[in-house]
Amino acid sequence: MNVRLPLLFAAALTLHAAAELPFTQVPAEFAGQFSPGKSPLVFNDGSSVKSADDWQKRRAEILADWHAIMGAWPPVIDKPKIEVLETKSRGEGISQQKVRVEIAPGQTGDGYLLLPSGHAPHPAVFVPYYDPETSAGLSEKPLRDFAWQLARRGFVTLSIGSPGGDARLPVLSTEAKCQPLSYLGYISANIWQALASLPDVDSKRIGIVGHSYGGKWSLFGSCLFEKYACAVWSDPGIVFDETRGSINYQEPWYLGLDPSLTRKPGLVSAESPRTGAYKTLIEKGHNLQELHALMAPRPFLVSGGAEDPPKRWAALNHSIAVNQLLGVKDRVAMTNREKHDPNEESNEQIYRFFEFWLKRSKGGDQ
Repeated sequence: MNVRLPLLFAAALTLHAAAELPFTQVPAEFAGQFSPGKSPLVFNDGSSVKSADDWQKRRAEILADWHAIMGAWPPVIDKPKIEVLETKSRGEGISQQKVRVEIAPGQTGDGYLLLPSGHAPHPAVFVPYYDPETSAGLSEKPLRDFAWQLARRGFVTLSIGSPGGDARLPVLSTEAKCQPLSYLGYISANIWQALASLPDVDSKRIGIVGHSYGGKWSLFGSCLFEKYACAVWSDPGIVFDETRGSINYQEPWYLGLDPSLTRKPGLVSAESPRTGAYKTLIEKGHNLQELHALMAPRPFLVSGGAEDPPKRWAALNHSIAVNQLLGVKDRVAMTNREKHDPNEESNEQIYRFFEFWLKRSKGGDQ
């Protein structure tokens, strides 16, 4: 007997009963707490954001600040090329296409496009990870097959892996002059364009989800590119935290790329100092709550584990405040588990989140 089933059923009932409130209740002990760093609701000149029009200006300011530090993107590709290499049936009415996608100018990435049966256009989800096979359910890694499980629920999904095949040695387009993690955000923008071009996809209902490395990728992809309708970030470390070895934004394959110095991997120390854009971001008082806020009013879920425990609500409260200014609520959600690895309950919560936001109404009406 699967002892997890009662938990899954309880999670489903909780989401259904919550109606407009899926996992959005801030625990009383973290209500009103705000993590340190620059506030999304304060302009660089110290003045406050007081209206929706002000927010659009502040939003542009945040984007400009981060792109200036991380480096500029190449132009987003209007309609990336998708080459179908192989087509086969996976059962359950799902067609699997092995594809080669134009992820950047002069660069492609292989992955899997899963197409469910039923009336189209469907909602869609981009699932980035180290390799596309894991997300598509073609490897032996348990509970990381987000793309396959979402396809079974009626979503078109597209899985790809690290550009060049090695997350620690990412291959960037010659036109890219940005940090590797920002480049993953750029790839996400092109993947959205690719999915939106498909006749089976409703372009107003495209989300993104990733775990760990994929969680960082999905965080930067959704925050830096506003066309994603919603997002899930599974335990990426949603703040800069130099006490946690897995919250390693300082590494050169994320934000610490520096042509003059390659740091020794690991925690920041005198022997392994901050480098690259990460060093500048820390010195200027930036933290990731600024990026979270760029999602507003789009909904997002933090599927928190060891790296994102309940205390991360202090960072999420910044985004809640932005949404309140915009006159919306219940767009910032977090669930929690003890360990970093996903489990059946946390995955069920992820899938229910996408069903709530991408399937409850067509055309993206929220």
